[in-house]
Amino acid sequence: MPVLETVLDILSWILFLLGGFFILTGAIGVIRFPDFYTRLHAAGVTDTLGADLILLAMVFQSDNWITIVKLFIIFVFLLLTSPVSTHAVAHAAWAKGLNPRTGKDLHYPEDDEDVIHPPKEVKP
Repeated sequence: MPVLETVLDILSWILFLLGGFFILTGAIGVIRFPDFYTRLHAAGVTDTLGADLILLAMVFQSDNWITIVKLFIIFVFLLLTSPVSTHAVAHAAWAKGLNPRTGKDLHYPEDDEDVIHPPKEVKP
């Protein structure tokens, strides 16, 4: 096995693992983040960075130049359109009145003393 193939294999596996890492952390962020805008940010990073790293790794694994050109076109398309679509969704949500959470409203309603909460235990 030539040295160049080994280097390309190692580089592509590093890119595959990094892309998988960004996709996994983005998925965790979508589940764990508290509001729409932070979840949208996690999904946007996942879509742009994770998918592009995996596409770049596939370019390094490919032997056919036509496949490399197609993957590179998809790479550039995702790199240009994913942030734009994320921004468009965020702007549409803001235009409809969905305000982002700020530092003054980061507390949760269950922390308020003047809110009446249902009892923790249900008595028969």
